[in-house]
Amino acid sequence: MSPFPPADPRALAASGLDAASVHVWRLPHHRGAGRSALAALLAAYLGVPAAALAFVSGPHGKPALAPPHDALAFSWSHSGDYALAALARGVAPGVDLERVQPRPRALELAERYFAAEEAAALRGLSGEARTRAFFALWTAKEAVLKALGRGLAYGPARVAFALQRGRAAPRAFAGEAAPASAWQLHALAPAPGYVGAVAWRGEPRRLLAFAADAPVS
Repeated sequence: MSPFPPADPRALAASGLDAASVHVWRLPHHRGAGRSALAALLAAYLGVPAAALAFVSGPHGKPALAPPHDALAFSWSHSGDYALAALARGVAPGVDLERVQPRPRALELAERYFAAEEAAALRGLSGEARTRAFFALWTAKEAVLKALGRGLAYGPARVAFALQRGRAAPRAFAGEAAPASAWQLHALAPAPGYVGAVAWRGEPRRLLAFAADAPVS
């Protein structure tokens, strides 16, 4: 998925985030800004001041909104100059964003932390093709594990993907993430030089992507 057209979160909030969709936002991010941009975006959707929001952490550290706003689920990731936020109702989304840059140790990392079939697929590539495939797999794993609420401590090899034309597709998930067929995964191209992925467990939904190139107020 590529286009991230500029939009006003307040206008979209007025039309509602329905149970058949997932919204993904590209936001500007600056070192030291913390979650202020995320809080402003969530507040715009909820129609409340950002100061009215409180965050809680799940058993494995996954952030969520505290009641009475907890019906709005979100996931958050930042890299470089941007952040991505995924919002949904009725499912827990997971999103990951990475700035694409050379990874000389990509194959070494894959052989250590990825499933054997994934490492083999990367071994058959070289140069930029290997770098992009590595990031496709990495963002897919992060997105699923964030949606699961477990993070990388769950074990990246336990959520295995097949590379199909440079994109990751769920192949075999172990433990509480299983089965892989229960998951929806979408690759994201939020800006030149960046890749991302969004995932959720459940039925397919309409995925809508937007950009807020100025801080949400």
